[in-house]
Amino acid sequence: MKIISYNVNGIRAAILKGFLDWLQQANPDIICLQEIKATEDQIPLLDVELSGYPYHYWFPAQKKGYSGVAILSKVKPNNVVFGTGIEYMDFEGRNIRVDFDDFSVMSLYLPSGTNMDRLDHKFKYMDDFQDYIDKLKIDIPNLIICGDYNICHEAIDIHDPIRNKTVSGFLPEERAWLDGFMKRGFIDTFRFFNKEPHNYSWWSYRAGARANNKGWRIDYCLASEPLRKRLRRAVILPEAKHSDHCPVLVEIE
Repeated sequence: MKIISYNVNGIRAAILKGFLDWLQQANPDIICLQEIKATEDQIPLLDVELSGYPYHYWFPAQKKGYSGVAILSKVKPNNVVFGTGIEYMDFEGRNIRVDFDDFSVMSLYLPSGTNMDRLDHKFKYMDDFQDYIDKLKIDIPNLIICGDYNICHEAIDIHDPIRNKTVSGFLPEERAWLDGFMKRGFIDTFRFFNKEPHNYSWWSYRAGARANNKGWRIDYCLASEPLRKRLRRAVILPEAKHSDHCPVLVEIE
């Protein structure tokens, strides 16, 4: 089972850049999308289905052109859950989950902390999300949470850890939360297979950051601990260039 996570930074813009052709070539069984920035009536759903994904579920934000998540699947899930039931999270369209026979996959778009108000919002979200997942894992122990976490975990995950130590996304408090989240039962699947530096999933549009690989690794496929023995491969796909992010992939047995 091949699962991809991709912050497309606008699904309509990504499609114009060849996203659907790429999707057919990459051919995941499931793809989790973040920042779709569109409602279903704005998306060419027939083209999505013709690309091999008859089952597609969209959870846009209430605010137009903002946030939103989706999951596209080749296989019909047993159940789809839109949001978390926590109103302020669901207003911004940040979580969607599909349940299959023996595992579940969530697409997550965790807020960024672009200013002090949003940073406070991010920390509240992180705390509430931790509580939500702690309870969810009791009923769904085999859980993969794919998405844009907007946090670099370790210094190896960012091109300039010294100068970015006071920037949201690499603040000590954010990193400590992500570290704690993983230690409460999740595996960073990319680092499970790859310990090398200079592997990133997001680059600023400024100053040739992507061409010079001055990036951040903020997109993850985190697998719950019971899935450890089923992990087969995890990679980053920087050749896909429909967004300022690139896709990340995990394969499970």
